[in-house]
Amino acid sequence: MNMNQAFLETAEKQFLYYKQLGEKAMDQLETEQLFQAWHEDANSIAVIVKHLWGNMLSRWTDVLTSDGEKPWRERDAEFVNDISTREELLGKWEEGWNCLLSAIRSFAPEQLSQIIYIRNEGHTVMEAITRQLAHYPYHVGQIIYAAKMLKETPWTSLSIPRNGSAVYNGSKFAKPKERRHFTADELDTDDQRHD
Repeated sequence: MNMNQAFLETAEKQFLYYKQLGEKAMDQLETEQLFQAWHEDANSIAVIVKHLWGNMLSRWTDVLTSDGEKPWRERDAEFVNDISTREELLGKWEEGWNCLLSAIRSFAPEQLSQIIYIRNEGHTVMEAITRQLAHYPYHVGQIIYAAKMLKETPWTSLSIPRNGSAVYNGSKFAKPKERRHFTADELDTDDQRHD
């Protein structure tokens, strides 16, 4: 497998991993908690999801032929908490991620060096993917942190539980060395292509 194909595959797996983390965090909350903000300058989880949705649709729609900052995007409106139901919120979540994942899956390895634009600033496709591999997990981390602060019952860990490192490491080191992606145990491989 060439390096560009490997990059596309690992990028997709990492995006799917962070998508799953965000979902597992939101699943632990009551609906009203998704819309709660600590103060007027803080974003609720719903607002963060709405911003991710707007960014993903803008960046990954017609990514090879139009600027990533679409004229129809209303970025400031993404920070207005006007979503009212869990279903609407999760619908935007899925729409955004599906747009991103469809774009990633559509790229041929040789397209990674093609220049695309975001606000007239040229990026290679690989640079644009890398940019969002930093941006989207940043916001997923905000979702997780907010969810942990809002949850009134015990939190179900999304990674290695506290005081669980020895057990986790023991299970990893009990397996033979092999080349595999770190998300292999975390993602349901049957669902990776069917988000």
